[in-house]
Formats: sequence, C-alpha cells, structure tokens
Amino acid sequence: MLIDARSVPENETIETDVCIAGAGIAGITLAREFIDREFRVCLLESGGLGPDRATQSLYWGENVGYPYYPLDTHGARAFGGTSHRWHVEIGYHRFGVRLRPLDPIDFEERDWVPHSGWPFSKAHLDPFYERAHAVCQIGPYRYDVGDWEDSEESRRLPLMSGPVETTIFQFGPRDPFYGEYREQIDQARNLTTYLHANVVEVETTDTGRAATCLRVACLEGNRFSVEAKLFILAIGGIETPRVLLLSNKTQSGGLGNQHDLVGRFFMEHPHLWSGVYVPSDPDMFNSTGLYRVHSVDGVPIMGKLALAEEVLRRERLLSYCVSIHPVTRPQRERHQRGVPQAGISDLLAAAYGRIKREYEETLARFRSPKVEVFRLNHMSEQAPNPNSRVTLAAERDVLGCRRAQLDWQMSPLDVRTIIRAQEIISAELQRSGLGHLQIDLHDDTPIPAGIVGGYHQMGTTRMHTDPKQGVVDQNCRVHGVSNLFIAGSSVFPTVGYANPVLTLVALAVRLADHIEELMI
Repeated sequence: MLIDARSVPENETIETDVCIAGAGIAGITLAREFIDREFRVCLLESGGLGPDRATQSLYWGENVGYPYYPLDTHGARAFGGTSHRWHVEIGYHRFGVRLRPLDPIDFEERDWVPHSGWPFSKAHLDPFYERAHAVCQIGPYRYDVGDWEDSEESRRLPLMSGPVETTIFQFGPRDPFYGEYREQIDQARNLTTYLHANVVEVETTDTGRAATCLRVACLEGNRFSVEAKLFILAIGGIETPRVLLLSNKTQSGGLGNQHDLVGRFFMEHPHLWSGVYVPSDPDMFNSTGLYRVHSVDGVPIMGKLALAEEVLRRERLLSYCVSIHPVTRPQRERHQRGVPQAGISDLLAAAYGRIKREYEETLARFRSPKVEVFRLNHMSEQAPNPNSRVTLAAERDVLGCRRAQLDWQMSPLDVRTIIRAQEIISAELQRSGLGHLQIDLHDDTPIPAGIVGGYHQMGTTRMHTDPKQGVVDQNCRVHGVSNLFIAGSSVFPTVGYANPVLTLVALAVRLADHIEELMI
C-alpha cells in the first residue's frame, strides 16, 4: 500500500517491525525481499513517484573540495531513486545502467592501498551477486570474455597474454525499479510505503545503544515518527552520513560516530576523457564491436580494456578500465571546419593539434573512410582517503536540518593509476602490433582538470569489523547501535572500477537474509 505521508496527522506514531528509509535501489531491493514475510515493513520515501523540484532541493549542499557536481543533481529524490537518472541506451528504446561485480582483488587488504580490505572475500558475495542479477534483470552471472564473443566483428582485441585484458559489463534496464517493482511493493500485504516522508533524525535510547524511532517531516509541515524493532537507512552516500550526523541528541558527534568516521572516506570513480588510441590497421573499427554497447543473446553488453591483477600488484596501482570510442573522418573534418559535433571535446581537439604530424602520417596509411582513431574514456578506482568526507554545513534546509558539505579529495595514487595504466596499455598495443596510445598526461601532471565523478557516492559509512576503522560491521549494522543497519554503497570499504549498483544490490539481498534471521 502506498500512502501520501502529507496526510498523516501531526505527531502521529506509526508502529511496524522493520522500517526502511529510502526507496531507491537498495531500499526497493530490501522491500521486495520482505514481501509476504510474517512481519510488517514500513518503507519511507522522501519524494513521490517521480522527481519534483521542491523535494530535490533538499539535496542542496556545499562543495568545498575538488570540483564536483551540484549535490542536488546526483540522484532523484523519488521512488526508484537513481534509476530515474540511468541514461545509457541499451536498445529497444530502453535506457539502463552498466553493471559488473567487483573483482577478487578489490576485496583484499592491499599493502599499497591504505585502509583497504573487506571483512569477506568476493567468493562469499558470489551467491548474492547471482541473485542481484535477477533483481537487475540482466543475463547470467558470467563475465568471462569468451562467453560474450559472438562473431568476427565482436571479438576481443588480439592482445598478447599479459598485462592488459578485456573486461565485460552487462547493462540492466532502469524501468523495473520505479515501475514493476513499485507495483509489487504496493500490492504486498505486509508492506506500507509512505511517500513525501523525509527522515530527519534517528532517535535512540538514553544510552544510544538502540534506535527507538525515525523522525519524519513533510515539506507541507506535518511531522510524525515511526517506531520499529529494526531500522535500515538506505538513503545514499551523502544523505546517510548526513542523517547520522544530524542525530546527535545522545551522542554530540552524531550517531555511530564515536571514532569520527561517519562521512569520511568519500570515494567516487574518477572519469576522464583523455588521449586517443591510434590503431595500426585501418580496418580496426570493423573488429571492435565487442567494445560498443550491443546485445548477445538478448543481453546488452560492452567490453572495456583493463589491467590484469598481476600488473596491479607489480605496479602497485588501483583497479582501472578504459572504454574506446571511434572517431570518424567526417567527424574530424566537421570539427576542423568549426561545426560542433556531439562528443568531440575541446580536449580531443587539443590532442589532435599536438599530434598533427603523426596523425596525418597514420591517416595516409588508412584506406577506410570510417574510423581514424578512438577516444579514451578512463574510469578507475579511488583509494580510501579519510580526508575526503561529508560533514554538515552551517546553512539549513526548509525542514530546519543542516545541509551536507562535501570535501572530495583525490590522492597522488588516484592520478598515477590513470597515467601509468595508459603507458602499460600503449606498450601492450605496440607489442601486439595493434597500434598505440597518444597520451596527454605525464608523471608530473597534477590532478587533471577534466576529471569528474560518475555520480557514484561511496565509502562514507564504511564496513569494518573493528569499530575504530569502520561505521558498520560485516552485517552492515552500525557499531554500537543494536538495531540500526545501513544499505547502499556508503558501506563499501573500497570500490574497484565497476559501477556500484550490482554490488549494492548484492549487499542488500545479503542484508535482507540477515534481517529475516533476526525477525524469526
């Protein structure tokens, strides 16, 4: 049942067994796992069935670190959450999101990556990843390249076996989360969803050892509370630490913040368009179909280039991948005549200028009128950094709550990974007779101005068995609070290069199993 929270009487107390704050990807996944269980579930969503400007403005905040997106643009404050923002075309007039699990090395404690290591291995999460595939409505839980090569035009680049490998991403549709799954949740006998319900505080016992209720406020003015046996915060990588920090009645620094960790370790996936791949063969475009979005047996996929695990260990780098995007002669000619061309960046134009002589020599060898070079879109892991963090700003929103302040920081290892990875890939392409990369960045390059995030907000309530090193334990329970849990990418200790959606869904399914055990 869906209820408009604006109709709830002032100071009403709603009683339930499990209360989930947030009907985004993680919250919806949890709620679906609880359908028809023998306990009551209350799902609180800040927005309505679709985004609206007034509710979205509650995300406004301050950016005081490395330049980042305006905080109110990172996701939709509505039922379905960030799925409303997924925009990759996946065919049949549908839009979706890239999906891939983290790699085994991403779960390890790596001596060259400070604060790395999960409480469990990827093997432990594999069964939950498989269930996450069903939730995200994608193909089989297989990521071996050989399972996805289907023709001569769609095969991996013939690289020498060694430091560079092809990695596979699958794509999931966006509409199930705010369409099909909303209907399932609406019809469930034991689920009640309150829309336009903004969680502003977690109240606890006098000792702070247990949560007692969530305080809820509506933009129209009415306020009420929800009491439950167990509470789950699933409101994102910025809002979750914000609410914990706002919940400071029993603990002055905020709930779960005994060791000043709430909001720290904010991580993104640095994205950067930089450099070009100059192939040695003019017909290369005809054999790189694997590296473009296409369907295999009805599953949208895309290949990218990545560094092998042994290279990451030897070079002491972070996880990294790069996608390649063909640029054609007509595109270049239109760009040179001053006619704007979608996707041709100023950075690429500058690259062309710097390599004009080499570029023209390469073109002279080409017979194909189509592909000339490939642009490079880098996406890499960011190292955990306690100085990269979310805190509270002085300004308050219309509900009287202090807004979020983000200080996104990057480290030398983040930048070195992007630069060194290109050098390694270029050397491997040359060794394999496939061409080379024209690299724009060098060892003395500071943080490149073109780096942006992927709207992947992670790490701010990180998972660790030791409360001095993490906000939640291995079961996603807030340290020191017996009945408060967190779902979403904010619990990631490290982030690999894969988009976070599949991993956060897998963790939500895993958490649902744990909650069910506690409710027996």
